[in-house]
Amino acid sequence: MKFLKTMAWAAVGGLMVLTAGQAVAQDAGFWQKVQSRGTLRCGAAVAPPHVMRDPATGEFSGLFIDLCKEIAEVVGVKPEIIDTSWDNIVAGLQADRWDLSLALNRTPKRALAIAFTDSAWEYQVSIVHNKANPKIEAGWKSLADFDKPGITIAIMSGTAQEQILSTQIKSATLLRLPDNDATRLALMSRRADILVDDADSNLLFTTKNGEDWSTVLPEPAIAKQGVGIGLQRNVTSADLAVINLLFAEKIAKDEINASIDKYVRQLLAQN
Repeated sequence: MKFLKTMAWAAVGGLMVLTAGQAVAQDAGFWQKVQSRGTLRCGAAVAPPHVMRDPATGEFSGLFIDLCKEIAEVVGVKPEIIDTSWDNIVAGLQADRWDLSLALNRTPKRALAIAFTDSAWEYQVSIVHNKANPKIEAGWKSLADFDKPGITIAIMSGTAQEQILSTQIKSATLLRLPDNDATRLALMSRRADILVDDADSNLLFTTKNGEDWSTVLPEPAIAKQGVGIGLQRNVTSADLAVINLLFAEKIAKDEINASIDKYVRQLLAQN
């Protein structure tokens, strides 16, 4: 009887090992799944010059669009750009609607839900307002200076900036809008008194729209964060290394700065 029990447990153990081996074989890694599908799906929300979308053709361009295409080339698949909004950029990734979320600010809150690559770009937030706005004093430098009753702040919904301001603004009104164009229109039409956004995007706006606008880099800073790519939470360090090594090489060769400069010049030339 003892011998039979021993043999039974040995059989069960062998079955467990076999089952585990089959599971490992069936559980393909992140990049293997992408290669099996044949496409790398990149979720993209507009944030010039990192992600831009031509309203006439719907075609995407920008630094992170180029990075998506380069990653796809490394992996040996075709890139697929999927249009989304900043409200859905993380949720769509979690729902497996795309593989990569492009141009995401690396924040601790987001890191609870998704994985991040290293930073491809460093980011900070600036404030833009009309110089002639009588509500705003020339000496205002901090976010607290602008946090006054009667001041309306235009901000893109779903962005890192919205998350930060939602906790810091106590007296001013936050005007949450769906995209880059809507926030700029609100500022120019005077629905909003100030615009709070990525300093790169704000620089494009002020350069294109004449000398009526003043830019403030707040002291202390509202945010200074890295900008990278988001992936699903269960990816491994080896999965991330595929992108991180590409980023490291491009930063070392100054190709990231060159790409940003190219797209800034392109945007300015269009206007």
